[in-house]
Amino acid sequence: MMASSYNAKDEDGHITVSGPGGGTLRSKKPENTAFKQQRLPAWQPILTAGTVLPAFFIIGLLFIPIGIGLFVTSNNIKEFEVDYTGVDMSSPCFNCSQNFSWNSTRPCTCTIPFYLDQPYESNVYVYYGLSNFYQNHRRYVKSRDDSQLNGDVNSLMSPSKECEPYAFHENKPIAPCGAIANSMFNDTLELFYNDPNGTRIPIPLNTTGIAWWTDKHVKFGNPGGNPNLTAAFQGTTKPVNWRRPVYELDADPGNNGFINEDFIVWMRTAALPTFRKLYRIINKKSSMVPTLPRGNYTLEVVYNYPVRSFEGRKRVILSTISWMGGKNPFLGIAYITVGSVCFFLGVVLLIVHHKCGNRNNSADISN
Repeated sequence: MMASSYNAKDEDGHITVSGPGGGTLRSKKPENTAFKQQRLPAWQPILTAGTVLPAFFIIGLLFIPIGIGLFVTSNNIKEFEVDYTGVDMSSPCFNCSQNFSWNSTRPCTCTIPFYLDQPYESNVYVYYGLSNFYQNHRRYVKSRDDSQLNGDVNSLMSPSKECEPYAFHENKPIAPCGAIANSMFNDTLELFYNDPNGTRIPIPLNTTGIAWWTDKHVKFGNPGGNPNLTAAFQGTTKPVNWRRPVYELDADPGNNGFINEDFIVWMRTAALPTFRKLYRIINKKSSMVPTLPRGNYTLEVVYNYPVRSFEGRKRVILSTISWMGGKNPFLGIAYITVGSVCFFLGVVLLIVHHKCGNRNNSADISN
């Protein structure tokens, strides 16, 4: 019968095992070090009434005023929303929504009147919103070629397989390729102010400054550095659902092609099925005159984007912003709720500690 003999334990915590052949084996026991034997210095808080109760009250007293400030700031942001899906028969866009599809050759125009009951003093941000549109679908999110969008010539002529089935059309590479680009929002929105004397005044909408700086100057770029975009995109074709090629998105050469800001904004996919994206900015011209005075307005829509196929909805949002961004009452409500709960728990635990603590102290004294 074979036997093994064990020598004394080494200082480093290893055990040497002598085998029958005279060789030595080392056990798998961890080394005798502070790290491997879990003897490192550590701090473990001792939760007592003297430490827990002040923590609850401090959190409550901090979070409640912060939440009130966030909530009031959010409520001071002015926001107006116009739904122009055209689902109801009474909607001015009903005929457009019923008759329009991706294959329509003639765009449909509808006009929606609305009234602003309060003036918008600062810069006004115009958003378009979509509902029931799942931009967060895994295959949809991956359906793009970032090298092509960055201006790589090789990727322009040989799109990534991730773009399938929107990589080639009629044996020509699609620029830009992928499902995200193919489904780009393409409604045209114009805003008019109806003056009391009957004049319809167009509101100037700025098409630039709506995309992230890093997106426009780092992630996106036109191929080859050729200022003639028609030549730069020669040999490619437009996405299937587009009416015109990418090099005709804007007359401004600094906002055309892959660096078109409407295109860049659309390519940044949304996380939720109901979302909004920045469409235009109305800049304030004078400190003496509101950006949008109170009164009657007209929204003129060139209805290009069908949503009936996925039971979606379309809307336009006019909004101001503050230091915390757009209108978002949830953050203030969350702070107020957490602060109130902590303060309430602090009061309850203080009462319990006051009653039970005195009782325990009396029992200790009697013992």
